[in-house]
Amino acid sequence: MNAEPLVLHEKDARGIVTLTLNRPHAFNALSEAMLEALQAALDGVATDDTARVVVLAAAGKAFCAGHDLKEMRAEPSLGYYERLFAQCGRMMMSIQRLPVPVIARVQGIATAAGCQLVAMCDLAVAAREARFAVSGVNLGLFCSTPSVALSRNLSRKAAFEMLVTGDFISADQALAQGLVNRVVDADKLDADIEVLALRIASKPRVAIAMGKALFYRQVEVGIQAAYDDAGRTMACNMMDDSALEGVQAFIDKRKPNWG
Repeated sequence: MNAEPLVLHEKDARGIVTLTLNRPHAFNALSEAMLEALQAALDGVATDDTARVVVLAAAGKAFCAGHDLKEMRAEPSLGYYERLFAQCGRMMMSIQRLPVPVIARVQGIATAAGCQLVAMCDLAVAAREARFAVSGVNLGLFCSTPSVALSRNLSRKAAFEMLVTGDFISADQALAQGLVNRVVDADKLDADIEVLALRIASKPRVAIAMGKALFYRQVEVGIQAAYDDAGRTMACNMMDDSALEGVQAFIDKRKPNWG
């Protein structure tokens, strides 16, 4: 039995939290225990006021191969499957509800719910060797829950093609279709993510938190409701000390002092 934690947790002095899926022998498949461990780690970040950015990484050659099919096949009942997918959905939504951005560090394949995991992260940087698929349809199981995340990242036709063919796409295709933000050589993956994380961490935490929450609220409603919500959010943001200082610094032609 593997005595190591299923999710490794690190945080540096700059507030960059790294959560590493640590089940490499099983391609970091999302077993029930893995889902519980990742949920607990995300819940911990949600209550950590010093966290500024999360990097979601994975040990081994694969980022995540999706659900643990052996575990799923061992208990074939509707009630069990409904509970499992509800558990996974809660974890996925926890990523979106975190007050800090989450960057997926994709070093290898991301399939089915693993591809969903990439899509649910706010940002994603992939190694050139990474590949992506929602391949459940090849087993007779349409990737319905991953389709929710994919259809909110890719164009509808691109997402649907992945879902009905089960075919892999390359990192470059994922970039072109909007699933990832950047594709870099594997030896530059960590450096590129660090630059991105530090750029985010240099901004006021409250502005990022308010902005992230608004971003996801507004994409799910009509344009008028989105503008109404955005206006209220900006007004509240403007009343925060960090925004007042930032605007004053711009007026004074100096760098803001956010402490």
